[in-house]
Amino acid sequence: MTSHLLRLLVPLTFLSLLPAPLAAREPVSVSATVSAADPRAAEAGREILRQGGSATDAAIAMMLALNVVEPHNSGIGGGGFLMHHDGRTGVLESIDGRETAPAAARPDRFMGEDGEPLSFRDAWPGGYSVGVPGNVRLAWHAHRKWGKLPWAALFQPAIRLAEEGFEVRQRLDTAMKAVAPIWADFPEIQTYFWVNGAPAAMGTMLKNPPLAALFKRIAAEGPDAFYLGDNAKLIAQTVTQAPKNPVPMTEADLAAYQAKPRKPVCGPYRSFTICGMGPASAGGITVLQVLGMVEHFPLAKWGKDDPRSWHVIGEAMQLAYADRDTYLGDPEFVQVPIAGLIDPAYLKQRSALISMGKALNDYRPGSPPGAQVRTSALPQPESGTSHFVAVDRNGDIAAWTSTIESFFGSQLIANGVILNNQLTDFSFTPEKNGAPVANRVEAGKRPLSSMSPTIVYDSAGTPVFTVGAAGGKTIIMQVAKALIAHFDWGLSAQDSIALGLEFFNADGIVLEKGTSLEAMKAPLENLGHKVSVAPMGLKANAAERLPDGHWIGAADPRSPGVSLQE
Repeated sequence: MTSHLLRLLVPLTFLSLLPAPLAAREPVSVSATVSAADPRAAEAGREILRQGGSATDAAIAMMLALNVVEPHNSGIGGGGFLMHHDGRTGVLESIDGRETAPAAARPDRFMGEDGEPLSFRDAWPGGYSVGVPGNVRLAWHAHRKWGKLPWAALFQPAIRLAEEGFEVRQRLDTAMKAVAPIWADFPEIQTYFWVNGAPAAMGTMLKNPPLAALFKRIAAEGPDAFYLGDNAKLIAQTVTQAPKNPVPMTEADLAAYQAKPRKPVCGPYRSFTICGMGPASAGGITVLQVLGMVEHFPLAKWGKDDPRSWHVIGEAMQLAYADRDTYLGDPEFVQVPIAGLIDPAYLKQRSALISMGKALNDYRPGSPPGAQVRTSALPQPESGTSHFVAVDRNGDIAAWTSTIESFFGSQLIANGVILNNQLTDFSFTPEKNGAPVANRVEAGKRPLSSMSPTIVYDSAGTPVFTVGAAGGKTIIMQVAKALIAHFDWGLSAQDSIALGLEFFNADGIVLEKGTSLEAMKAPLENLGHKVSVAPMGLKANAAERLPDGHWIGAADPRSPGVSLQE
């Protein structure tokens, strides 16, 4: 591969971290695996692998199947990010399928008449929050580059589920009950998921004929069946005439949407190279920031049961998130100092703020090289996302995180497709202290995301681990924690994602209830942290390469997800 092409794929700062790929390589995988947050989606991926499909083919099939069986979390009414490693060439690439704000969106979209930002509850349901969906264009772009089976073949498992029916299971039941009060204002979505005037009970078999029909059209005609014509017209009308928060969206908004190739963001951790999504995802950069700070401490020596490990992780986390909320946004609208934020010298400087004797308790953004002056404004919470991964026998890896944002997105539905509420990932306040907020709403802009599909390489440039998660802003820490657990503490992929999580809120550190981390509460409080214990809605999926070359998947025990071998 020429150095010119490599520069198109990996940020210049970290070219030395990945060995130059060979012109052609023998397959590096002697097995294939898939992992998804629902067994029916994982089975769809395995079915495609058995037909000779690539990792990308399997990932597309899983995304479509999740649209049916996990409609509250992800689907073609939303968007996502895909990381792809080519097992023959060694090339790493990524595609940004994040939703975009329609042309009518303005920076004050989420500001109330009183000059204050709307509450999330007021901004979330209805038209204000809907971005132009990206997953279909992302899938098409990926299939054209790395697909092997015919495009139409990838839709068949999802079409069967939508036509023949799918069982309501616990996660869907919980989500429907959570939004039931809101659906009083959204009768259209009730017709799909309610039975006899109430959310369908667990065990009920539901069908989605309009979605199956749309899948058939997209399978036959390609992505234009979604972004042009009758479907685009219906989506635009659904948003413009929403029963709550109606706001203009046009057919032109949908026709203009493009999934975009992005440079992966790569950086070192111990003897490995960690690669993730660049902006408009904050995932790759923030994971690398956390790792770049904790690398200066002997976590492997301390181990997972030592409070010192979690003190350091907690401090690094809050320093990294302070930078995230200040500097990151859509790179086509704001200057993002990517190289500065993950510069080893800068991260060493940030790491030096961590004292082993006392919590910092004041986590301000730093001044990374190349940064412009900005202020931070936090985006809103989210709960509806899904990650899935596929590895094929050629050694291709597809790691895809897909979302419609909150449970059932905006609560709007068109042709059986639930439309996202992704625009609530923008900062509601466009300016703070007289300076523009990087992640403010602008027409055509992609809102900042925490989605963190990640692929890890060893010192020889061989991919050895991949992970991603769902759970809003916790996604970044789920991924960082899994990487630390695997590479510092020697845990398997399965045990790494199952390990309890440390996160934070406005009051301080939060430890995941019901896990071994509860034992860290008193020691962390002795260091001056304010600590609470609470359940967390976490959901990660991963895969690791074993020493014999086999890949094995892992699924979060907190979810019904599974990994399947082929």
